[in-house]
Amino acid sequence: MSATVEETTELAPRLPADNLRRAVRIGICGLGTVGSGTVNVMARNGEEIAARCGRPVEIVQVGARRDNAACDTSKLNVTREIFDVADNPDVDILVELIGGTTVARELVLAAINNGKHIVTANKALIAEHGNELFAAAAEKGVTIAYEAAVAGGIPIIKSLREGLVGNRIQWLAGIINGTGNYILTEMRDKGRSFAEALAQAQELGYAEADPTFDVEGIDAAHKLVIMASLAFAMPLAFDKVYTEGISGVSSEDIRYADELGYRIKHLGIARRTEHGVELRVHPTLIPQRRLIANVNGVMNAVLVNGDAVGPTLYYGAGAGAEATASAVIADIVDVARTLEAKPDQRVPAAGVAEGSQAGPQVLPMDEVVTSYYLRISAHDKPGVMSQVAKICSDQGISIEALIQHEPAEGEALVPVVILTSRAKEARLREAVAQIEALDTVEGEVVRIRVETLG
Repeated sequence: MSATVEETTELAPRLPADNLRRAVRIGICGLGTVGSGTVNVMARNGEEIAARCGRPVEIVQVGARRDNAACDTSKLNVTREIFDVADNPDVDILVELIGGTTVARELVLAAINNGKHIVTANKALIAEHGNELFAAAAEKGVTIAYEAAVAGGIPIIKSLREGLVGNRIQWLAGIINGTGNYILTEMRDKGRSFAEALAQAQELGYAEADPTFDVEGIDAAHKLVIMASLAFAMPLAFDKVYTEGISGVSSEDIRYADELGYRIKHLGIARRTEHGVELRVHPTLIPQRRLIANVNGVMNAVLVNGDAVGPTLYYGAGAGAEATASAVIADIVDVARTLEAKPDQRVPAAGVAEGSQAGPQVLPMDEVVTSYYLRISAHDKPGVMSQVAKICSDQGISIEALIQHEPAEGEALVPVVILTSRAKEARLREAVAQIEALDTVEGEVVRIRVETLG
């Protein structure tokens, strides 16, 4: 069996039989939000962690370019050179919390080469370089654990890898970026524009000065490919994810969605089809009655549908110092337990090594089938709807619902909102292009996909 997304064929050399209860020695690289949270939680809950692990777990070295007043490292061995941790023979598990992909990749590869297990919260590293790292880990007989890389403190990785292992996963859909969810919640609840809600998120520290990764879906795409790799036993395929952000969602769209009985959420969706696996991140209309449609603020949630268990929902804090530290420490304990356990006693993860073509292929976005919300700015003239209806009909698209209000006083354009039947993306795209070309239509047609998640 080739290397998998979390499991490897061999583990690092076992501890000596006469010293099975010695402490598991941790090296932490990075003292940012998650690093400081990990130090604090381990200091506070050390006895409980040791009891659950069956042995003490201690931090023997910290690698950080600078200190963080949020945690006390006065009694710890701190080095400013993070690669010292990878080279330290006393470190059993290196915890990578520096972020980024360049230095982090080099650090993790160095630690693997030195026979160390890895725990990481770095979703970009796993999504973009995971296939390479897992192959290297397999060769050296060490484990890479990454629960904290997806949805913070929600144990979704362990649920997919272990709790749902008896299921054939049909699809999963997640609100997996708290910043985007906060913005959409503010737009709906308080009538704010996207720009206003983003500014509020930045003021509160939920969004970075450059929010691109969050609001344009890149962060969610990283997390989606990790979950999909586990759910569908496929290689990590970040470069094949269709990604669309929320910057184009307007307060007007949110109001119309509400009128139609939907909420707009920024979802990562992975779905098994007979032709391949859909991997897509985009704004989505969800029926208001769905639990996931009522996940608000900075909270995360992942809905997984298995053939045996049906739909299961995982909800909680998707970020934050101690919420993410909870997942980091869970991985530390999980890896520590393997130091004296045989590899075949663990539940194997799903996934494949770099270069393998095993597993389902990613379905091109043009082949994805879903329903759509369309908002058209049309001149208030007779015959507009008949033209739009004919274009849709010619593409095999039915109109399921329609909203058309009277134009505001002094306005020549009237918004027309349509919910369509399920159609292929390519056909919908062609219909939209033809609608935009009409003399009676102004500007671009707003298009948001619709999912019932039932």
